[in-house]
Amino acid sequence: MDFNAGLNMAGSYYAATAHPFAACPPLSGEVEADLVVVGGGATGLSAALHAAQAGLSVVLLEGGRIGWGASGRNGGQIIPGLRKDAAELVALYGRERGRALFELAQEARDLVVGLIAEHAIDCDLKLTGHLLGAAKASDLRHFEAEHRCLTEVMGYRDAEVLDAGAARAEVDTPYHGALVDRRGGHMHTLNYALGLARAAAAAGAVLHEQSPAMSLTQGEGRVRVVTASGAAVQARHAVLAGDALLSGLCSRVNSRIMPVANYVVATKPLPDPRALIPHDVAVSDSQFVVNYYRMTADGRLLFGGGERYTPDPPADIAGFVRPHMEAVFPQVRGIGIDHAWGGLVSITMTRLPHVGREGEVLFAHGYSGMGVILSTLAGKLLVEAIGGETARFELFASVEPPAFPGGTALRGPLHVLGMLWYALRDRVG
Repeated sequence: MDFNAGLNMAGSYYAATAHPFAACPPLSGEVEADLVVVGGGATGLSAALHAAQAGLSVVLLEGGRIGWGASGRNGGQIIPGLRKDAAELVALYGRERGRALFELAQEARDLVVGLIAEHAIDCDLKLTGHLLGAAKASDLRHFEAEHRCLTEVMGYRDAEVLDAGAARAEVDTPYHGALVDRRGGHMHTLNYALGLARAAAAAGAVLHEQSPAMSLTQGEGRVRVVTASGAAVQARHAVLAGDALLSGLCSRVNSRIMPVANYVVATKPLPDPRALIPHDVAVSDSQFVVNYYRMTADGRLLFGGGERYTPDPPADIAGFVRPHMEAVFPQVRGIGIDHAWGGLVSITMTRLPHVGREGEVLFAHGYSGMGVILSTLAGKLLVEAIGGETARFELFASVEPPAFPGGTALRGPLHVLGMLWYALRDRVG
């Protein structure tokens, strides 16, 4: 099944402005390696890079093109942390464990920024901050409680709460206030993924495109992955990094994620981009069905928003997203849209990532909309665990989300019911 069908990655802003990247040949024959990685997004590329740097022989299999899954389609927003905020982590796991999870997630931002600098990845990196807008007045009280937890429990000093006036000075739309994280920002997510791929290849990893993994078996300390063409990799270890596009290789993985489609547009270049977002922050809002947006390096508004409850994409993605964009920014009503595309992300029941292992098969996915930088960290943690350094890996593995009720057959209908309920709450306040 082609989960990307109709999502128009070829027409995306990212594909149109990506740096040249030579095609990688499909896997042929039977090869051996220390590690086989399934998935050519940021999780898999990070794992391949860190494993190759550690001296392992690495073969990476990508079913389509490098970076064309969620890693190359998303909003490009650098949002430090997890989908569960600091106060929720403390409520669920207590101060000590909650803080440990928070601090490990914070490392993702520094890791990504460090890799960009180390490997000279040209990806329009802007560390201008991330603003979470309060869609309802009651959200501001939640932001204030979260800020107290950040400062008093986590010792985090880079966030601040803004009132409605200060929020309007950051983004020209009438939020009731905002929570700003000054360590946030944004980047060209496909160029980042392609930069990781170049770095992994330079370190010695062998990358293969158009090589979808169809079966995985393990026994006697070996893992065997067979592609659609019948070619195969025999390895000591495997990393599964396909996220929402990984299907059928591991039931424990498939039962704990729900693929969800989201849709994004990029407008024509604006005459004055700073009129909308004066300090170039990345922005999302507090609705359950989130609007998220930012400016691109060439002055376009890149906007994702709206919800859809059936697996088939809208026939007109631009027409689908436009009303949501114009509701936030009436001042751009009627503006031309040059690019429109969709993407699949995976969510979990708890909205925390699913990290774990079965024998010599390790996996990480289910970032629930926070994968722009968490995915790179997860790839590194998987390689640490392969090398015997398991403490940080086990911290995330210890919060494994439960399987969706009803398994893969019922998770879709049940998810639809839940989304309809929360979308109604967004509308009625």
